[in-house]
Amino acid sequence: MAKFLHIADIHLGFDRYDTPERTKDFFRAFQDVLRRYALEAAVDFVLIAGDLFEHRNIQPATLNQAQLALRTLKAANIPVLAIEGNHDNRPYGTRTSWLKYLAEWDLLILLEPGDVNGGEAFYRPWDGTTRRGGYLDLDCGVRVLGANWYGAASPKALEQIAAAIAELPQGPESTVLMFHHGLEGQIARYSGALRYQDILPVRQAGVDYLALGHIHKHYSIENWVFNPGSLEANNIEEGSYQRGAYLVDIDHGQVTAQLQTDYQQRSLVRLRLTAAGQESQESLVEQAHGTVRQAIASGQIQPEQQPIVELRIDGQVGFDRLDVDTRSLQAALKTTSNALIFLLKYEVNETAYRSPLAGLPNRHEIEKTVFTDLLAAHRNYKKRAEVLATGLTDLKDRQLSGAEEPDLYQLIETLLSDPSADEEE
Repeated sequence: MAKFLHIADIHLGFDRYDTPERTKDFFRAFQDVLRRYALEAAVDFVLIAGDLFEHRNIQPATLNQAQLALRTLKAANIPVLAIEGNHDNRPYGTRTSWLKYLAEWDLLILLEPGDVNGGEAFYRPWDGTTRRGGYLDLDCGVRVLGANWYGAASPKALEQIAAAIAELPQGPESTVLMFHHGLEGQIARYSGALRYQDILPVRQAGVDYLALGHIHKHYSIENWVFNPGSLEANNIEEGSYQRGAYLVDIDHGQVTAQLQTDYQQRSLVRLRLTAAGQESQESLVEQAHGTVRQAIASGQIQPEQQPIVELRIDGQVGFDRLDVDTRSLQAALKTTSNALIFLLKYEVNETAYRSPLAGLPNRHEIEKTVFTDLLAAHRNYKKRAEVLATGLTDLKDRQLSGAEEPDLYQLIETLLSDPSADEEE
């Protein structure tokens, strides 16, 4: 029986949100996963199914992070087998990449199919001298095959991979294929995903474990398709995804895979405040502070952990939405929560009327206030809004009391024919 670790989408060098500390989070997660689930678990090998790096062109500090982490595995004689993803694959027409660089320094084994158009076999065994090859037969009884990043051509590529596997000499008892692409139905708004029938050819060719990457959310299908998700969340929306690393036992094609999520990750918290339209500007700001304070009191936000926090304020407000100084509010809430990053999403709409209704003595006054606000918003009636509002209230009362229609029409004509009526502006 063999034991291995399957990870993907590490994204070293992640640089969104303009904070070096967040960039370090991705390295810390990678390092902690390798310590817990590769070194301490004493695995036979590690798979990186694409996107070790966030960018094709990386900073020296990012390369140093990769080298530090991979050297710990090399010192423990744990081989790392990797493929390129869409973030770190070499640009078209070039022959090198940073993953190739790491392979040249014997820090990982980059498995790539051969150049068929150039006369090479699609799958050649890994050659430790040339540092090239598409598959590797390990002493622990597992054959691991790699793949390129194919994008939209992935369905055809899988057919080609399946045909190439069928031509290989007999190998170990278990077969693993790394492939960087996602399946449909796993996340919303993802175009170009593979259908399940697209991956069936490789199963029929003998793949026991399909090690996927690309989608940052964990999923598995029929105990042979596995996607661990990213180690860290790349944005606040991904905070709700389950993700982690697969620790896998495989024996003669029989797979037992457990998703591991207990490792160093930064906490992400999403809060929401919905305005009802009755709040003043000051009370809405105070409610925002109260929402954050309540999240701290309940333990949802733990300030000592410096979480990433998002507060979404939506609903309706009875004042000009631009009257709220969102920049100052965001800075104050960041201080209150001690967040590394505080995201304020201010998405309110203005109500059709703005006059405060609280404290009005009766229904007639409330109705008159609403009518006045509506009329004041009309260019032809705004100068006579109060007079017309009184007339509309009278009209409504007469209609409810059973007045004759001719009398009602006469009242309307009288209101609209007032010589002080506004002309069009």
